[in-house]
Amino acid sequence: MMDLLSILLFLIIAAVLFWFGYTLFFRLPRPRGKPMAKGGDIEGKPGDPQTCPVCMARLPPGKLVKSAVYPPGSGGDRIMHIMGCPYCLEGDAEKRRPRVCPVCRKAIADTEYLFARVFERPGKSHVHVLGCAKCRGPKAMR
Repeated sequence: MMDLLSILLFLIIAAVLFWFGYTLFFRLPRPRGKPMAKGGDIEGKPGDPQTCPVCMARLPPGKLVKSAVYPPGSGGDRIMHIMGCPYCLEGDAEKRRPRVCPVCRKAIADTEYLFARVFERPGKSHVHVLGCAKCRGPKAMR
């Protein structure tokens, strides 16, 4: 009877250690960022889902980034102009989040926008930010 209890105890300990090791190595939680001083709930990183590429604000459900997508050219990908989100576009100038180009890190005006390329595949799309008019140079002015 003692052998059966000791085997059961070892199995329970093994299951707990397996669960602990699995969560430690395969399910590490993502850092969520720190709270921001102005607008938005959480500071995001460039490329994070549901993050404004202009001001890096993490967007809650229902808030969208204002953008315009143009028809595909000869290469099949599409050009997009990203204006920003409600946290960097709306409200008083003092309360808005700073608008910064994620490529060259220069401040952009309220009337400027980012250039991006949209790659669409069945059931999925990918947006690659190219930069603002300052860092894209004369190519962006065509």
